[in-house]
Amino acid sequence: MRNPVTILTEAELRQLVPLDLDAVDCIEDAFLALATKPVAMPDILRLDIPEHRGEVDVKTAYIPGLDHFAIKISPGFFDNPKLGLPSTNGMMVVLSARTGLVEALLLDNGYLTDIRTAAAGAVAARHLAREDARAAAVLGAGMQARMQLQALALVRPIASAGVWARDPTKATAFAAEMGATLGFPGTTAASIAEVTRDADAVVTTTPADKPILTAAEVRPGTHVTAMGSDAEHKNEIAPDLIEAAYYVADRLSQTRRLGELHHSPLVRRDFRELGQIIAGLAPGRSSPDQITLCDLTGTGIQDTAIAALALSRARAAGAGQKFSL
Repeated sequence: MRNPVTILTEAELRQLVPLDLDAVDCIEDAFLALATKPVAMPDILRLDIPEHRGEVDVKTAYIPGLDHFAIKISPGFFDNPKLGLPSTNGMMVVLSARTGLVEALLLDNGYLTDIRTAAAGAVAARHLAREDARAAAVLGAGMQARMQLQALALVRPIASAGVWARDPTKATAFAAEMGATLGFPGTTAASIAEVTRDADAVVTTTPADKPILTAAEVRPGTHVTAMGSDAEHKNEIAPDLIEAAYYVADRLSQTRRLGELHHSPLVRRDFRELGQIIAGLAPGRSSPDQITLCDLTGTGIQDTAIAALALSRARAAGAGQKFSL
């Protein structure tokens, strides 16, 4: 007889899977598997609904050794705030890797995506940022900007952060929160050059469709995590910065199609992937003065890994509602 299906709500998943070092390690293991195991990860399925400024991404991956795999449905409808609705939501379906039977529905409204995205930023910084990185700069002031900074502080001794955003009010609110939530001071800047001038690590978290960060605005020794370009039309990083930096992809075939590399003349050049660096198959940072750049477009391995972690913790805690099909 088949096992019942577990349903977990966003509130339950927030309790089960916080943004902590366990989540970072979970995502690091997924990148390691991508470089060392016969992972099956098809291209992202993308559906655009332009008349409502909507887009839907479907991601999945099978990681050998895990008992489950996830299929994630991730909509973004960017006029929703005008209707009093969130612009993003979503869910994950978790299936048995042995039988293909549905074992869980994770009704996370995009929360697990937020966690795995921030955790990937921490993994990138752990392997590419200088170990003494203390000053951070964040471009953007939304939810992922907050989570990326929180994740960065888990793996590097961040003691201060500056924020730039197109909306100065949001930037000011974000900076004011830093002391209370992260324990270090936050400042705002009127320009990107001002906020990145003294930064050891820069995180870009915007939906920009034209470059906002150039080589001239990044000092030697800085690490840059770029996570805003998850679609072909998005672009935060200028081509001259990709040329000046040690460029690392989350998945090279994907960043050539929809990441920052997609917009660079170097798009066909052979670059390293984050998993290869974790596995010791490629070098990480080579000197204190080297600029490093990790292009994070979001991968199905991250979704399967975080979903498997959530289901494992739910079962250990006896959480969720169960029903039989």
